[in-house]
Amino acid sequence: MPGNLTAAELDEAIGAGEIDTVIVAFPDAQGRLVGKRVSARFWQDVVLPHGAEACNYLLSVDVDLNTVDGYAMSSWEQGYGDMVLSPDIETLRRLPWIPGTALVMADLGWENGDRVVQSPRSILNAQRERLAARDLVAYAGTELEFIVFDDSYRDAWGKGYRGLTPSTDYNVDYNLLATTRLEPLLRDIRVGMDGAGMYCEGVKGECNDGQQEIAFRYAEALETCDNHTLYKNGAKEIADAHGKSLTFMAKYNEREGNSCHIHLSVRSASGDAVMAGDQAHGFSPLMEHWIAGVLATLREFTLLYAPTINSYKRYAKGSFAPTGVAWGLDNRTCALRVVGHGKGLRVENRVPGGDVNPYLAVSAIIAGGLWGIENELPLPDPVGGNAYAAGADTLPTTLRDAAALFEQSAIARAAFGDDVVEHYLHQARIEVEAYDAAVTDWERVRGFERL
Repeated sequence: MPGNLTAAELDEAIGAGEIDTVIVAFPDAQGRLVGKRVSARFWQDVVLPHGAEACNYLLSVDVDLNTVDGYAMSSWEQGYGDMVLSPDIETLRRLPWIPGTALVMADLGWENGDRVVQSPRSILNAQRERLAARDLVAYAGTELEFIVFDDSYRDAWGKGYRGLTPSTDYNVDYNLLATTRLEPLLRDIRVGMDGAGMYCEGVKGECNDGQQEIAFRYAEALETCDNHTLYKNGAKEIADAHGKSLTFMAKYNEREGNSCHIHLSVRSASGDAVMAGDQAHGFSPLMEHWIAGVLATLREFTLLYAPTINSYKRYAKGSFAPTGVAWGLDNRTCALRVVGHGKGLRVENRVPGGDVNPYLAVSAIIAGGLWGIENELPLPDPVGGNAYAAGADTLPTTLRDAAALFEQSAIARAAFGDDVVEHYLHQARIEVEAYDAAVTDWERVRGFERL
C-alpha cells in the first residue's frame, strides 16, 4: 500500500531529507500507542540493528500512568527495568499528518531474548501460531465508532468533559447533509490513514450526536490490530490539529455507545475458504465448531472484549449492543452475526466497544474458535428474531463479574497462560478499585442538597 516503507526505502527518504524522525511504538495493556521518537541517524545506527529500550512499567500502569503494585512482571522491588523493543520492519510506514516522520511497530522482549508474554502483540502472536499449526490464517476487520466535538482536547479537559458541543445536532445515521460540515476533518483522517499504508473504505454518520464511523479494509489479524491502534491514535492527533476532539469511549452518554464490531474469518495458509462448505447455511464443519467455540467462551472471555467500567454501560436492550449469548444470520440483535459468502464468510463479534484493546479481543476470538474446533463443539440453532427477547444467557453486566468469570476460566488459562490471565485480571481489579473509590457527578447531583 502507498505509505508503507521498506528499510531501504526509509534509508532513501532519510537521505533525501524527507524523513528526520522515526517513532518506535507498541500497544500498551490498554491498547494505546506508546513508545519513543528517535532521530533518523540514531534509527539507522542503533535502533534498526539492535532495537531500543523502554521501561517495563508501561505494561503495568493504570490509565493515568500511575505505578500500580501487584504485577508480577514489574515492580519497585524489581527495580522497573527495561524491555527491549525489536522493530517489526514489515510495519514501517510514513505518518503524513506529522511532518518528516515515519513509524514502526515493535515487539517486546527481555534482555535474555524471551518474549514479554503479557504484551498485546505477543498474546496475539501466540494465537496466530496456534492457528498456523493447523495451517490456518486469521483475517480481521474492526469497525470503530467515535463522537466528534467542536471543543479542543485542552478545552474539554478544562471543562471536566462537561458541556461539550457535539459536531452535529441530531441523529445523522447515513445522513450526508449534516456530516458535510465534518468533512474537512474526516477527509484529513481518511487521506492521512491511506498515506500511512491503510486501505480506507469510507465514512458514515451514526446515531448519536456527532457520531461517525470510518471503515478500513480487512487484513491479516496482526496487521489489522496494528492499523486499528495507529488509526485510533492518529485520528485524535488530526482532530487536535483541527481544534476539535473525538472520543472512542464505549458509552459517552446515555444515548448510543461507540461500538467496535470485529469481523473475523480464517482461511488455509494457501488462501482456501475453509469456513464455507456444504453444511446448513453454507457452513463447513470447521465453521460450525468455530462459531460454537466463540459462543461457548463469550462470557468467560468478556473481560478481553470489554476491559473498562464504562464498557458495560453500552450493553442495553434495543441499543444494537448485544446483551445475550446468541448467534444469528445477518441478525444485529445477536452477539455474533454471521455474514458473507465463500472467502468472505465471517463472524462479526458485536460485543466489543470503542475502548477495546484489539489485540486482546482478536486473540479471544481465535482462542474461542480453536476451543470449538479442538472439542468439535456442536453449533446451537441460530436466533432468527429478536435476540434481546430470546431468553439466552446474558453477558456479564459489570467489569467485576467479567473478571470473576475470566479468573475461573480453565479455557482462558490453557489458551493464554497463567501469566497473561493474572496480568489482565490485576488490571481489571485496579480499574474496579479506582471506580469504587471515586465520587461521581451523579452522586453530587443527587446528594449535595436533597439528601
